[in-house]
Amino acid sequence: MFRGRFGFGGAMKNIVAWLGLSLMAASFIWWQVLSIPRPAPSMRHTAAPAPFTLVVLDPGHGGQDSGAMCGAIYEKDLTFDIAQRVDRLLQAQGLATLMTRVGDSYVSLADRAAVTNRARDCIFVSIHFNEGKKVVGGVETYYAEHQAAPAPRLVSWIPFFQGPAAESPTLASQSLAKFIQEAMVARTKALDRGTKAEQFFVIANVGVPAVLVEAGFLSNKDDIAKLESNDYREQMAAAISEGILRYRDVLKQRQLPLAVTGAGTE
Repeated sequence: MFRGRFGFGGAMKNIVAWLGLSLMAASFIWWQVLSIPRPAPSMRHTAAPAPFTLVVLDPGHGGQDSGAMCGAIYEKDLTFDIAQRVDRLLQAQGLATLMTRVGDSYVSLADRAAVTNRARDCIFVSIHFNEGKKVVGGVETYYAEHQAAPAPRLVSWIPFFQGPAAESPTLASQSLAKFIQEAMVARTKALDRGTKAEQFFVIANVGVPAVLVEAGFLSNKDDIAKLESNDYREQMAAAISEGILRYRDVLKQRQLPLAVTGAGTE
C-alpha cells in the first residue's frame, strides 16, 4: 500500500517537471519570435503602383440619338471624332483604352455605366458638346457630387485589407475634372467655364473617377467655326489626353491635391 502511494507521487512529479520544461521552451521560442527586429512602418518604402491602367472613353450620343445639332453638324459625330483622337494619343503614351461605342451606334446610358463598372483599375471620361438658348460659348468639365460606391471586395470587412479602392471616388473625379479643364483652356484658348458638380447619369453611377467634358457650344457660331477645323479638334483631344496624363502623374506621386470648389461663370 505504501509503495503504491510513493509510485503515484513520483509519476506526478515527472509530469509536473515535463510541463514546466515545456512551458519554459514555449516561452523561450515566443521571446525569440518577439525579439526579431522588424522595420518600423515609417521606414517601409514600396514603389507606388500605377493608379489606373485603363481609360474608358465615352463618345456621347450615337445612332438615333444625334445630340445637339447645328445644320449638318451633329454632336454624336464630333464626340466620336474627338474620342478617337484621344484614344490614339493615350495609346501612344502606353495607356490602354476602351470605347463605350464603336462607330455610329446607340448605347444606353445604363450600358455605358455598366461597361465601366465591369472594368478594373480605370477612369471614365465622357465627351459631349453643349447647346444653349443664350449666345454663350466655352468649355466646361463636370464631375458628380455623389457617386455610386465601388463594388465591395470579398475581404472588405477585414480592416487591414481595406485600401484606396474602398474610398469614395468623388474627390478624385473633381481633381481629374480640374486637370482636364485647365489643359483645354490652355491649349485651345476657349472661354473657361470652370468645373461644376452635376448628377449626370454616366458619371454619377460609376464607382471610379469620372468626368463629363463639354468641349464647346454647337449653338455658338464662334465655337462651331473652331470645331470645323481639324487642327482645333486635334488640340482639343490633345488637351483631354494631357489632363488625363497629368492626373495620372500626380497620383503616382501620391500628391493628389484638393480640387478647387469655385464654380464656373455663365
